[in-house]
Amino acid sequence: MTHSRPRISKAVIPAAGLGTRFLPATKATPKEMLPVVDKPAIQYVVEEAVHAGLSDVLMVTGRNKRPLEDHFDRNYELEEALRRKGDESRLARVQESSDLATMHYVRQGDPRGLGHAVLCAAPHVGNEPFAVLLGDDLIDARDPLLSRMVDIQRRHGGSVIALLEVDHTQIGLYGCAEVKPTDTEDVVEVTGLVEKPDPEEAPSNFAIIGRYVLDPAIFDVLRETKPGRGGEIQLTDALQSLAAEPALGGPVHGVVFKGRRYDTGDRGDYLRAIVRLACEREDLGPDFRAWLRSYVTEEM
Repeated sequence: MTHSRPRISKAVIPAAGLGTRFLPATKATPKEMLPVVDKPAIQYVVEEAVHAGLSDVLMVTGRNKRPLEDHFDRNYELEEALRRKGDESRLARVQESSDLATMHYVRQGDPRGLGHAVLCAAPHVGNEPFAVLLGDDLIDARDPLLSRMVDIQRRHGGSVIALLEVDHTQIGLYGCAEVKPTDTEDVVEVTGLVEKPDPEEAPSNFAIIGRYVLDPAIFDVLRETKPGRGGEIQLTDALQSLAAEPALGGPVHGVVFKGRRYDTGDRGDYLRAIVRLACEREDLGPDFRAWLRSYVTEEM
């Protein structure tokens, strides 16, 4: 029965990557702190977790990631300066990030892959299911993907991954899932997984994107998972073990996502995300859309 399963309350956000695709901007600034309009990308991710009911957030960081902790901490000097000026609007926006969630931090140390980053969360998570959100993937707040995944995990147990249908020529950029349908339109059963396959050998065009709801059994599997592609411990390989042997920690299901997603790890998509989100803002959208129409017309 679904009511016997523990409520998911913890989210893990791996944020130890070097951000090499955005050099030189990320030489001294964490890629997760790059602004998307006027908020750093990482804040959108934490907001998503909170909106799905996950208010206990562990961020797995690395060297030179201190600005992430500072962003979600109080800045009393700045707050007092804004208070003296009577700038209540900006004061509320500054305080918003520090009031979002209960934040925790752990350092990954050696950059040994996503699987190793998730394993670093084991002492904090304990023996309960949890969510993993990758900071490069921004999911539009109007498309509650994570909430849907939490619901599916409570219904079926085991682990749930987010899937996106991509052109078969692009599947080699992602982890890929072999699936079979279920009685629910947007839910599939995952029978196999492979990390960044050759497009001609890929079992499907279902790509894994950066949202997971995981059974704690994943930790035992990760401890036994050998380094895979790139010499790193791959989360995909551990999930493959669970998919192949559900007795280890329940089945693996996938939620097929058809909503709005922004890959801020890609420079082009990062720029597109800024344009889209700015256009939709009530305070910025009207003037920005007018300028954009004029600019495009002039350039064409």
